[in-house]
Amino acid sequence: MSRSADIALQIEWLARLVAHDTTSSKSNLRLIDDIEPYLREHGAETHRVWNADRTKANLYAIVGPKVEGGVILSGHTDVVPIDGQDWSTDPWTLTEKDGLLYGRGTSDMKSFSAIALSLLPDMAKAGLKRPVIFALSYDEEIGLLGAPHMIAEIKDKLPAPSAVIVGEPTMMKVIDGHKGIASFRTAVTGFTTHSSQTDRGVSAVEAAARLIARLSDMRERRAAAADPDCPFTPPYTTMTVNVVKGGTQLNIMAGHCEFNWDCRVIPGDSAAAVLAEFNDYAREIEAQMRRKSPDCRIETSPMTDAPPLAPSSDNPAADLAKAITGLNSTGVVSYCAEAGQFQEAGFSTVICGPGSIDQAHQPNEYVSIDQLAEGTAFLVKLIARLAV
Repeated sequence: MSRSADIALQIEWLARLVAHDTTSSKSNLRLIDDIEPYLREHGAETHRVWNADRTKANLYAIVGPKVEGGVILSGHTDVVPIDGQDWSTDPWTLTEKDGLLYGRGTSDMKSFSAIALSLLPDMAKAGLKRPVIFALSYDEEIGLLGAPHMIAEIKDKLPAPSAVIVGEPTMMKVIDGHKGIASFRTAVTGFTTHSSQTDRGVSAVEAAARLIARLSDMRERRAAAADPDCPFTPPYTTMTVNVVKGGTQLNIMAGHCEFNWDCRVIPGDSAAAVLAEFNDYAREIEAQMRRKSPDCRIETSPMTDAPPLAPSSDNPAADLAKAITGLNSTGVVSYCAEAGQFQEAGFSTVICGPGSIDQAHQPNEYVSIDQLAEGTAFLVKLIARLAV
């Protein structure tokens, strides 16, 4: 029997999930409507946690007895856009070629959820003594917005689990640390004049450029002072600006400019401190601008804020994942995930899932069949432990 045939059910479920276009700008309800009846058919108790306008929902489900000591399997349902990417296959149709499975979300991160769903009949038959808890969230890709509401409800309404496993792609390595992320929008208002009247006008674009340069300087200062023993890559808190909009015409002093920036903090650092340092400089620039026009201003507003996952020597979730995988060590990653949010709520949490983060967000995203098989073997062993 081929490896593909060995995990045919997992591939079938992955195809089913990939077929749902759950780009973050769209609703995820078709996917939720698809899997919730299946969960209930196999004895799961399901709960939806809605967004404000009920266009999206988190879904958590309890399989097995409602007792303490269970394990949460966490995965986000949304994916990033395919716009502007050159795909050689249909992103919404799972395509197998040379041992690889192509499709949007195959690596990030529908494979983990597909494996867990495919094993639901095994969970129902295993005689679980402690539960498996599915935790499927929305809007992870645009700031980890959905999970906190679900995490709060799980903490309030369910017996305490012993561990959370977030199935982001780690090539089935055990990850016990990730950076946090905070993102901001800075809007600069200048004073519009003809571009020949620089003595009267204030270019919002030029002011924004100075602010962006300051963020770059802040990052480079942190790089120069980085602790060489810090396990993250890069081993310091970073700030980046990747979206800028401003100005109307070449010969008009720009009246408005806006840029979005993010701050990825290592555990122990504070995004609030970064913002305070940035705002101090912004006030200096704003004061200079207002010498020409009192209407000039610089305003920065938060968009997202998700905490880091801090490595700990006392982490039962990491111990569990290492015991199942046979690995003796853990690692850290520089991307952000819902793991930090679970940890902040008091849950022992680790990241371990199939696929490579190198494929995440890429055209022709894929997961290997070998990784799907490895992830399946991991969850099979976990089910056996929960049945003892």
